[in-house]
Amino acid sequence: MTATSETSALVRRWPLWLMVISASLIVFFGMGTRNMFGLFLDPISDSMSWGREVFSMTLALQNIMWGVTQPFAGAIADRYGAGKVMALGGIFYAVGILAISFSGVPVAMHLAGGVLIGIAQGFASMNIGMAVVARRTPMHRRTLVMSVVTMGGSAGQMVLSPLAQTFIDGYGWVTALLIMSMMVLIIVPLTIPLAGRPQATVGSTQTFGAALREAGRHRGYILLIAGFFVCGFHVTFIGSHLPSYIRDLGLDPGLGAVALMVIGMFNIFGTLMAGVLGDRYSKKYMLSFLYLARSAAILFLLYSPVSETTILIFSGMIGLLWLSTVPLTTGLVGQIFGAQYIGMLAGIVFFSHQVGAFLGVWLGGLLFDIYGSYDIVWWLSIALGVLAALVHFPIDERPLERKVAA
Repeated sequence: MTATSETSALVRRWPLWLMVISASLIVFFGMGTRNMFGLFLDPISDSMSWGREVFSMTLALQNIMWGVTQPFAGAIADRYGAGKVMALGGIFYAVGILAISFSGVPVAMHLAGGVLIGIAQGFASMNIGMAVVARRTPMHRRTLVMSVVTMGGSAGQMVLSPLAQTFIDGYGWVTALLIMSMMVLIIVPLTIPLAGRPQATVGSTQTFGAALREAGRHRGYILLIAGFFVCGFHVTFIGSHLPSYIRDLGLDPGLGAVALMVIGMFNIFGTLMAGVLGDRYSKKYMLSFLYLARSAAILFLLYSPVSETTILIFSGMIGLLWLSTVPLTTGLVGQIFGAQYIGMLAGIVFFSHQVGAFLGVWLGGLLFDIYGSYDIVWWLSIALGVLAALVHFPIDERPLERKVAA
């Protein structure tokens, strides 16, 4: 199977550059909105007289539902096209955010902010956006293009986090959610350039079931699943609880939004570098480095003096590493197994990411309510980072060779 044959896998209705812009903007609003929910943890918990565990559970359910939905959404997009799938996700997203503002009891909050928004994120996901442009991109440029799409999430976090904090401070958390609900609807028209039904890769007769069996027997695929669990734990714990952690340190609560903005800003550079280097060097060794560097960044935070400067330096450090793992992990799936079923196979890996995300955000709230501190979760994050660095070393990165039909 050649790179040329793989680039013919999608009906050439729209130019690649327009598809990349469209996918990047969808990720901008989808991931940018997702990363703002940590700013609502304290306002919602305080106004409802809940502990942090309740809304943390909502965010945990959101992440696990996203993970459960992702493989199915990816498989549907692989077969019928990404445009309709992501448009439906945009509609669910807007309705879910709107429903949060009317949720006065934990069960309603869990259903709206957890289940509905989680399903929406699975349909309008970064993975589907990366998969649809990956099919149109030659192998030697694929990781870079997927990094550009991922950068949309970093840019969204950089722009929408301080914007959400401004809405919360100026109008209250309910009105802020109403505004964000209307904003996320922009996803729907942005899906138009991603319309079109994918075609089977030239010369391939592989079925969905055969692709699943092949991946399930590949040790590297299992190790990728294990490693991406740690990414989800890190990103969601930090993104959801860092603003509250900053407040607990006695620093200005507004610094939380600034910290998330700095993470997004630095991750634009980190993700771009991951894309450039990932097309030239070993992806698995880069992933090992990124996870180890995350543990080092957290150690810096825990052992540095409490100050605004420390928070901003940590935010820049973790920002360089934030979503940089995503195009490398997804790119490794495509490199090993090809692009035909990349949406489904990457979606299964992403499910592990979301299991980690569930535990990261929920344990953060639960253990804080029990011990009044995030220390246990910080140290657990360090240990998981070291473990993830180790599990990527044995991965066999070589593309699988298959018999091609005459």
